[in-house]
Amino acid sequence: MAPASRPLDIITIGGSLAGLMTSITLRRQGHNVRIFERSPTPLLHDQGAGIVAGGDTRAFLDDYDATGTPSAVPSRTRLYLDKEGNVISREDSLQHMTSWDLVYHICRANFDGVRSEYVRADKLDAARAGGKGVYQYGRQVVGLEAAGSKAKVSFKSTIEGENKDEVKEELADFVVVAEGASSELRPQLSPSSPRKTYAGYVAFRGTVPEADVSPEAAEVFVERFPFFHAKGIQILAYVIPARNGTLEPGKRLVNWVWYWNVDDSADEYRAIFTDKHGGRHRWTLPPGNNMAEDVWQTQKQRARDLLPPQFAELVLKTDSPFVQAVADLEPPADGGVWLLDGKALLVGDAVAGFRPHTAASTSQAAFHALRLARVFQGEMNRDEYEAEVMDYARRLQKRGVELGNRSQFGSHPFGSGYGDPSGGDSRRS
Repeated sequence: MAPASRPLDIITIGGSLAGLMTSITLRRQGHNVRIFERSPTPLLHDQGAGIVAGGDTRAFLDDYDATGTPSAVPSRTRLYLDKEGNVISREDSLQHMTSWDLVYHICRANFDGVRSEYVRADKLDAARAGGKGVYQYGRQVVGLEAAGSKAKVSFKSTIEGENKDEVKEELADFVVVAEGASSELRPQLSPSSPRKTYAGYVAFRGTVPEADVSPEAAEVFVERFPFFHAKGIQILAYVIPARNGTLEPGKRLVNWVWYWNVDDSADEYRAIFTDKHGGRHRWTLPPGNNMAEDVWQTQKQRARDLLPPQFAELVLKTDSPFVQAVADLEPPADGGVWLLDGKALLVGDAVAGFRPHTAASTSQAAFHALRLARVFQGEMNRDEYEAEVMDYARRLQKRGVELGNRSQFGSHPFGSGYGDPSGGDSRRS
């Protein structure tokens, strides 16, 4: 792909990390980028989630964060615990841990200059060099099609007080589809591609202020990456920046993730994804004190009964847990990632949805953004880009299935209570 002879008008559909990262790289090249985000609020709500910042994520921030905001907590050792909380395996493994909200605010500062307590305000002008960047919230895209040499994006408003039935249209030279694994455009434009499917277990998640963790638990969690495996269970934890982005020891958060098997036809599954106000959710019960009290009390009792004391402490001290259904989304089957004869492109989780064991969702978004920049600079053609992206997607998607199935339905070498070491289906209903 030859470099454009003029600044292009680009629309990115989806304003989370994949959409922001891609948009930043294109705007820095002088293109004018508008992000269409369906959320009716100017900022996406804190996802309350930790992120393992892999090499591509760190490379993206090194190359494109002009604010110079520190973004990661080091984790120097991987630990495996037994039921009593004893360390049964230890290995040196340097990893970098960050949070969704910190990376989001860094990206917003670099895309459209949003000020927040997360980033250095004195660097915002430098961060916005390049073309125009506009974040247009309250725009739910309902259609994407070719319109001559351009692409036509159809959308409705999600903002309270506006006409939510009126369909509006905008034209662009190029469209980035970054709607995530639940993308509604992907099946429209690639009908034979696989659909998102439930993997048979959920991830309970939460955070606890580092200052609230006992010294005994801190010995395991602070700047370490501990795991506990048992039949049908995996739980892990690591320290992430606090909600204002601080990396100061003692003021950070301990983030935990607990995988729990449950059949999606079971009453338990329906209860987990019904919030305390009676609202039903399909894939995520979001943060914000939404979990039904009886569901949370049941899970806290399970923590007391089943988990090592350090992990049980985290669960019991969590004020606002949330839960996600673990799912698979295989890469598109036909036509690959390029759409509308090259006028549009799938990026991020809209290409492939990985199980969280891979810690690769944000890395995939950064991987796409860094390589798409090379396409627009003329350093890589579309076929080369697609080959790299699809190879990455297939490898990580397969790896996630292997890790998840071993963890939840097989046996782990450092697990306890498995019985038959050959594994088997340990699914709870």
